[in-house]
Amino acid sequence: MFNDELVKKIRAAFPRAEKDYTGRKRAFFDNGTGTLVLERAAKAEAKARVDCSANIGANFDESKLAKETVKEGKEAVAEFLNAPSGDTIVSGESATRLLFDVSYAIGKECNGTENVVITELEHYANVSPWNELVRQGKIKEVRFARMNLEDGTLDFDHLQELIDSNTEIVSVTSASNVTGTKIPLEPVRKLAKEADSYFVVDAVHHVPHGLIDVQKIGCDFLVFSGYKIFGSHGSYMYMNPEYMENLRPYKVKPSTNTGPGKWESGTRNQAMFASIKGVMDHFLWISEQVKSQYEGKFKEYSGKRCDYKIAMSATQQNERELSKAVLGGFDDIPGLLNIPKVKIYGITDVNRINERDPTFAFTVDGIPNEDIIKYLWAEGGIATRAENFYSYAVEVFNQQKVNRISLVQYNTLEEVGIFLKALNTICSRK
Repeated sequence: MFNDELVKKIRAAFPRAEKDYTGRKRAFFDNGTGTLVLERAAKAEAKARVDCSANIGANFDESKLAKETVKEGKEAVAEFLNAPSGDTIVSGESATRLLFDVSYAIGKECNGTENVVITELEHYANVSPWNELVRQGKIKEVRFARMNLEDGTLDFDHLQELIDSNTEIVSVTSASNVTGTKIPLEPVRKLAKEADSYFVVDAVHHVPHGLIDVQKIGCDFLVFSGYKIFGSHGSYMYMNPEYMENLRPYKVKPSTNTGPGKWESGTRNQAMFASIKGVMDHFLWISEQVKSQYEGKFKEYSGKRCDYKIAMSATQQNERELSKAVLGGFDDIPGLLNIPKVKIYGITDVNRINERDPTFAFTVDGIPNEDIIKYLWAEGGIATRAENFYSYAVEVFNQQKVNRISLVQYNTLEEVGIFLKALNTICSRK
């Protein structure tokens, strides 16, 4: 795990990690809905908003700085994703909006006989854009690969059965935003390419937890959101350069017909690019803090790519230890597996922690979700929520809502203990 000194430094980088704006001490476990904001990202965003609020394309300094800020942000995202260049990064209002843009563009090529294959683990951002193509008559159907109800994992054999010569798109999440279950992406890519299908990845939930390599994954599109990784709202999509040029998105006539600008409707918000660069600089800083522990490792990586590998490996190792504590408990504090009446959705085997991100969905027999959430906040200062989280998986589990906690790098073992004690108390009383 991160040592105590590094935990303090990381939490100090987030102005609201310890207390909320009212001064109340609390543990922020609602990260899957949107993380807390890095101070350096917020300051960079504010500075860009003031210093380069002018639009790009002019010869005066503020306009030039705005253009450079956008470029630097895209290049930072490209380095983080191991994309070929910043010219392969498209920005947008949200991941949902970007996926709709892709669906509309691909839909123009379809004749109504095609299918799209997705999974039952998806956020509706990766469901509705494809269903819309069915509604418009652009494709025949959307097929859902089964989720194993026992552990929330993908039924890979069923996925393979669903993909055929008429499959236009295979689109999957990299990790469920409800169960935390990760999907092995490279085997899915192999199936998609054997069928000559577009391969789309929704990385929104996984992005703060592990290294992403779009070239290794071999995806054609991959999307994530800045506010799920310590920055501002706004989203980013890697796009295969061939499809960036060949597909025809909806656009206004005067805008460019090439590159990312072809896909980006309206003026870019330069401040969001300053924010995301601040986030990437933070990961490089983490690498510097832990680099000595990885000496001699990751020799196949170099430069910033090696730094990102180190930072995300350390982050992942720390989060796995927190996940083990959530499930199994520690220091005589019962974990979710040992608290009466708790039902966990997803992988519960602590020996399979590497197959999940630190996100946990649960219900408690006989106690309404709302009561659980209210008690956790009132007695434990645990900030989280119960809802459907726009997840198709919640419906597959035959639930209207589930309780969810989702952890990231600034969460601590102490906070996990407070959560477990509070949950154990309410489960024992009722």
